[in-house]
Amino acid sequence: MLNHDLAHEFPEHLEKTRSFKAIYTHFAKLFDAYGGNNLAIKKYELGGTVISDDALELMKKQRLKTKDEIYQYLHQD
Repeated sequence: MLNHDLAHEFPEHLEKTRSFKAIYTHFAKLFDAYGGNNLAIKKYELGGTVISDDALELMKKQRLKTKDEIYQYLHQD
């Protein structure tokens, strides 16, 4: 199973991520939402809880959307 936490997704932006979490409320909310969604997906994939394939796919799409928003923050000039 792949590790999708943000430290693995954006290792080159660890300092920027810490800084943005402290400065930007919206970024902190995105960061927390991503982490919660990622943890839930991991639990479902490991078989800890039953969920439909459609619901899991929807969660993965939401995680990707949130990751894209975080990426945009990290690459602002």
